[in-house]
This record gives sequence, C-alpha cells and structure tokens, in this order.
Amino acid sequence: MVRDDPPAVDNLTGSGEADARNAAALQSEIEALRQEIAILRRRDEMVHFYLHGLDEEMRLAARLQNDFLPKDLPSIGPVRFNALFRPCGYVSGDLYDVFRLDETHVGFYLADAMGHGVPSALLTLFLRTSLITKEIFSRGYRLLSPADALSRLNAALVAQDFSQTTFATAIYGVCDVTTLQVSLAQAGHPRPLLIPGDPALPVRELELSSGALLGVFPQEVYHHTTIQLSAGDRIILHSDGIETVFRDEPNVEQPWQEELARRRNQDTAALLAEFSTRLDAQSGSLQPKDDLTVIALDVEKPSA
Repeated sequence: MVRDDPPAVDNLTGSGEADARNAAALQSEIEALRQEIAILRRRDEMVHFYLHGLDEEMRLAARLQNDFLPKDLPSIGPVRFNALFRPCGYVSGDLYDVFRLDETHVGFYLADAMGHGVPSALLTLFLRTSLITKEIFSRGYRLLSPADALSRLNAALVAQDFSQTTFATAIYGVCDVTTLQVSLAQAGHPRPLLIPGDPALPVRELELSSGALLGVFPQEVYHHTTIQLSAGDRIILHSDGIETVFRDEPNVEQPWQEELARRRNQDTAALLAEFSTRLDAQSGSLQPKDDLTVIALDVEKPSA
C-alpha cells in the first residue's frame, strides 16, 4: 500500500512567510497611496481656495470697472445716445464714456487697449483719467478739439514709459447739439459708420483722418473731421469686436454694414439688444474671443 508523504514543513513555512511578506508589501503600497491621495486632496482644497479667491477678486475688479462706465447716457435736444458693452471676460480692454461738456456740447469716446484681461483693463483706467477734454481758466473755459485731446492723451501714455509695451486705439468726438455738427478724431481705431436718415442714401464709413495708435509716437499729430448731421441721421462707433457678431455670415464682405443697412429703420436700443441676444445664442458665447463695445448717436426726427 502506497502512502502519501506529508508536505515538507520547510516548504509550508517558506510559503507562509512569502505570503506574509507580500501582504505586508501590499499593505505598505495601500498606505502610500492613501497618503498620496490625502496630499492630493489637500492640494485640491488649496487650489480651490486660491481659485475662489481669484474669482472673487476678478468679480470685484469687474464691478469697479463698471463703476467707471456711464450710468445714464445724456440726451440733449434732439441728440440721443445708446451703448452696448460686452466684455469677453470679467474685465474688459474696452472703455467708453458719454458726457456733457457744457450746455450745448456732448463729448463721447471709445478706447480699446491691446490685449485682454487685467493689464488691458488697467490701461483703460489710465486712459480714462488722462483724457483731457476741457481747459478751465479763471474767466471761463475752452473745449479741446478731438484732435488736441487725443494728442495730449497720446503724449501722456508715451510719457509713462511702461515696462511692457502698451498700445490702444481710440476715437473721440464732440457733438454740438444746436448745430448738429460732430467733430471726430481717431487713433488707429475702426472708422465709425453713418446711417443717414434719408433711406435713399447708403450706410457708409466716415472718412476720418488716420492717426497712429496711442502710445507709439511721442510727437504724433492727430486731426479731426467735422460732419454735419441732419434729422434722422445715426453715427455708430464700435470696437473691432463687432466682427464677432457676424463671424458666421457666409460670402459677405462687410456683414456689419449690410446688417445695419437691413435694420436701419429699427430703434437703436432694440437693435443693440438684438445684437446682444445674437451673441448669447452663438457657439462659444460663454468665452467670446474679443471685447465688444458700440456707441450710437441718434438725431431724432421732429415730431409731426
């Protein structure tokens, strides 16, 4: 009769010790993973805390920048103003304002700092505080021409000698509400559009004297152009971000002008609201590519 030999004691002992070592190694790896997970969680909490604080700071910056924008646009005589302001982030590299200069004149400007985000927004604040539109004397005052105002603004920007290259485009205008004459000067800015009150006349760009970007040439001389408006006429100033509204228009060379021509009889406030709604509906509207600002000057037709 053949009997099975019992397993060797040494073999059993060796196998048990190997299993124990493997279990200990596995437990050690599990503990190391737990420590790494704990470290990652702490880092995640720190990043979340940092991003939350940054988000709050950016929201505060956006509120502060909005405080510098006009709360109510002036309406004097037959002249009315409307505006659309759409930053591509919390803060904008665009800046605009419309303000009374005296009883019969209204000043308005639109500036677009190069780039986006906080650096551009800070530059717009500098431009706002450095734009001089009026000289006051002991016996009165003198309104600066748009050309003179931009020349001084350019000199102020160049004189700062910022550590990083900072440029901006701008357009500044003065409207005499009694004569309906508008003087405009531009510094590398897109040309404004004129929508005549006469439907037989086309929508067109205003031919203004070109001036260099602000902050480039210390002695740059700007020139202004004076336009005579009539009842029903409308001037549209805009930043280059307006192209984002009509970026999907196929086979259209100047969709912005053609869109305005099709809607020339529409109320300006409603027109700008419709543009804003159109932007909201576009793909990528939560992260637009550029800031967008539009200022519209309307000369009302006399009531019948």
